[in-house]
Amino acid sequence: MLFLIRTFVLFALLGGSLLAGPQRLVLALKPDKNPEALLEEKRTLEEFLSRQLQRPVQVIIPLSASIIIEGFANGTIDLGYLSATDLARARKLGSARLLLAGEFPNGLTSYRSYWLTLKGRPYQDIRELKGKPVAFASKTSTSGFVVPLWDLRQRGLVSERGNPEEFFGKGNVFYGVGYVSGVERVFAGEAEAAAVSDYVFDQDKHLSTEQRSRLKIVQSQGPVPSHVIAVRASLSAREATAIQAALLAFNDDANTGLRDRLFTTKLVVTNEEAHLAALNDALQLAERALTK
Repeated sequence: MLFLIRTFVLFALLGGSLLAGPQRLVLALKPDKNPEALLEEKRTLEEFLSRQLQRPVQVIIPLSASIIIEGFANGTIDLGYLSATDLARARKLGSARLLLAGEFPNGLTSYRSYWLTLKGRPYQDIRELKGKPVAFASKTSTSGFVVPLWDLRQRGLVSERGNPEEFFGKGNVFYGVGYVSGVERVFAGEAEAAAVSDYVFDQDKHLSTEQRSRLKIVQSQGPVPSHVIAVRASLSAREATAIQAALLAFNDDANTGLRDRLFTTKLVVTNEEAHLAALNDALQLAERALTK
């Protein structure tokens, strides 16, 4: 008994625990689609990764990407599925790095951004929306704000300040909390067009067939770097490598169904600098736009 007591005391002094098991891994999913649909898949993802890693895994769905970025910084979140813009912001803070990126069936790790409007509206070009109310997906969305704003600048429709109200008009710019929220403003007649990812319109993961049948593309812009799985910068290289291998198992034929429901695309290893390169100037413009 005395030996056991001394052993416990020694472990306590060393900061250890005889009863400690594998540390829990926390994975955060950015809520880009219906949160209820994500909740249905949450448990399956936890069970899959727990088996792969032989350690407990908790999947959380924060209200915004800002919470994920903050979690990277304070050590409460280990992994995050989020946009390239979110990764660039976390990387600027030194709190996260790229682990995997999404690759589409065409072999690219980028996609397009769309401006969508209702069928029957006369718009054929973004210039025709001058002075009209529009909705961006959110203030942090790559395809739903950063890239469309950069396109406006490239076309000379906004100044270097990047304020979209310069073109659409004061009080005519709305920001949602995801792709669907922007499109809902179009359906409600509150906005003439919404900026979203191409797969919101081209696929059936976010909108129903009936909803998509009511929409048309005004214009596309891009390329947009694909979503990523980022890892907390303070996580050890050994842990990051093990997690990367576990996530790559999603590409096995037996696991692609869950992978596509959660991450939309194949997961691949890619160069961080190259993946984010196209966003550098666009992000600076977006930051100026949001600095009042």
